[in-house]
Amino acid sequence: MITIQKYRHSFKSIMTLGILILIAATGFAQIKPEKQAVTVEKQQIANSLGTLKQINAGVLNVGYAEAGPVKGPVVILLHGWPYDIHSYEEVVPLLVAKGYRVITPYLRGSGTTRFLSETTFRNGQQAAIASDIIALMDALKIEKATIGGFDWGARTAVVMAALWPERLRGLVSVSGYLLVNLEANLKPLPPVAEYGWWYQYYFSTERGKTGYSENRYEFNKLI
Repeated sequence: MITIQKYRHSFKSIMTLGILILIAATGFAQIKPEKQAVTVEKQQIANSLGTLKQINAGVLNVGYAEAGPVKGPVVILLHGWPYDIHSYEEVVPLLVAKGYRVITPYLRGSGTTRFLSETTFRNGQQAAIASDIIALMDALKIEKATIGGFDWGARTAVVMAALWPERLRGLVSVSGYLLVNLEANLKPLPPVAEYGWWYQYYFSTERGKTGYSENRYEFNKLI
């Protein structure tokens, strides 16, 4: 397993993630993909995520994009917040060109992923999101995969490695806060540092909930 932490979740780091995934999958994980004669045209990159599908997995109906050969070794790419699967438009073709089967799911609360029941408790804990991806792997009958992610996706990947190491062939973690120490997390930071987390407090209020619902695009662009 390898963990790459010292990157900001900029689009540059997301591009870098594709190369890192290849290193993790082919070198450290010892995956030997089938040779594929795949040509990726530059003009197709913007629509390169593959086919959007839906599947029931655990407590969710998961929306995910799939590209590459069905029998190829699997790479699962996890996005962060407020991003979505389109963060990987330029990464997926690199992997498909090497013969990998690439799964890019919408995390709970994003895109076309929905809870199967209205009564299911809405939970954004690290382990809950990680268990979603394990459930997705089970539903797709994927025994092992190389997992890559940034931001929320990075911590999800790391939790999967900690709790279900037998399900991972390789790990790439970019710019995530990874495993959170809940006790240490209660200690305040200097005001300048705390300012960067204003949205966590704002979104915990009824005013913030309403504000985000009415101005979702503007808030996501700002953050």
